[in-house]
Amino acid sequence: MKDFRILNKGTVQLFSNPMLERMTRTPFAFPVTFFYLLAVAVSIYYTENFYTSLLVMALYFFSGMLAFTLVEYLMHRFIYHFPAKSERQREIQYSIHGVHHEYPKDKDRLVMPPIVSMTLAIVFFFLFSFIFGNNGPAFFAGFFVGYSTYLIIHYAVHKIRPPKNFLRYWWKHHSLHHYHSVDSAFSVSFPLWDVLFGTMPARVSHKDQNQMLDRLVAEEHSE
Repeated sequence: MKDFRILNKGTVQLFSNPMLERMTRTPFAFPVTFFYLLAVAVSIYYTENFYTSLLVMALYFFSGMLAFTLVEYLMHRFIYHFPAKSERQREIQYSIHGVHHEYPKDKDRLVMPPIVSMTLAIVFFFLFSFIFGNNGPAFFAGFFVGYSTYLIIHYAVHKIRPPKNFLRYWWKHHSLHHYHSVDSAFSVSFPLWDVLFGTMPARVSHKDQNQMLDRLVAEEHSE
């Protein structure tokens, strides 16, 4: 995914079928709210059926949150940016992620379609229950709190002006991915993974980072 335009207005139609096209567009607030509430419901289920101690629950919950940040990094790096070699593969890559790089301001395509995320949630619930037994639900709850938090961060760096405090780093890091090198800076919610796996961009000066961030802000908020 090296050659793409960046268009900061409008959108693009992916499918001629109206139902399929509608499924590619998701209001940001829906999955955020749904998965936070799902995490609360699963936490209640866990405390009523398997709860042992606050320490154990916290351990699995926060481990689940951290695990999500790793899954997010791996999916972004190896699935969203897989090395497409044929025209068909490039079309698939564009549909699942390239469209976001071309239209980063399209707010209806900043989150995964619910039918996909809900299907994955079911798979992860049974997977974590199989791996962690009775503590699987606590891990699951943390994992999907991590997911909803990631959605908020990703939406914010594209739609909200960067703050003038330490949180600005998240805006800078993601601007490197969009405007400096699509083959680096894959993590949105936990950039330490890029450091650990060696996918930080080639050294960029503080001045250049600020210039890219200014570009990101100008393009994201242009009308």
